[in-house]
Amino acid sequence: MASRGELGSAAARALSGLGFRVLGWARGQKDVPGVECRNGATGLRSVLNAAEILVMLLPHTAETEALLDAERLSWLPRGAVIINPGRGALIDDAALLDALDAGHIAHATLDVFRTEPLPPEHPFWAHPCVTVTPHIAAETRPASAARVIAENIRRGEAGEPLLYLVDRAAGY
Repeated sequence: MASRGELGSAAARALSGLGFRVLGWARGQKDVPGVECRNGATGLRSVLNAAEILVMLLPHTAETEALLDAERLSWLPRGAVIINPGRGALIDDAALLDALDAGHIAHATLDVFRTEPLPPEHPFWAHPCVTVTPHIAAETRPASAARVIAENIRRGEAGEPLLYLVDRAAGY
């Protein structure tokens, strides 16, 4: 079974490999080489307090719904940039727009939204500090997807545990 946080861990390792100082946050304990891992409520605050560029790669669960609300946006340093290729519901849209308008957040690049496709009248389209991308951050690659499907068929026939199962208790 795949471990949780694979997308975030892969992005963190890649950024660390490029020489970025990378802080990571997870609900539980994590150890990612080259990454300063934090967890829990105090860990989240310490990561947000230090984040010049915040990349949101979290699942949408009850705990992560509007995780980036007005209060937590205020924890980011003035001039921080947000990139959300994860889930649209992680961010409170109105709070983000307020933080952008106030100049606290310098820019947001958003690939996912609460409502998809993003409605034509949504303020993100016209906001000068928002870049909207068309939900393309994690395109499924047929060759690698086919390998996983074939491996899971093999595992199922051999009575072995399947890869990448959804954990309904965790919500993803």
